Amino acid sequence: MSFPVVLNDEERYSPWPAGGEPPADRRPAGFEGAKEDGLAHIDRVWTDLRPLSVRQAPA
Repeated sequence: MSFPVVLNDEERYSPWPAGGEPPADRRPAGFEGAKEDGLAHIDRVWTDLRPLSVRQAPA
């Protein structure tokens, strides 16, 4: 089974089963493959786990 990686408006990543429609707040993140490969991709690219709104908040 193939799993595209999606992310939401807060730039939080997750694998999503192919053929299943992700929620409206999720968009493709540019990677699709086996679930394990998708999780490895997420580990490589999602280096700051804080939500986007927290990262952009004034200090």
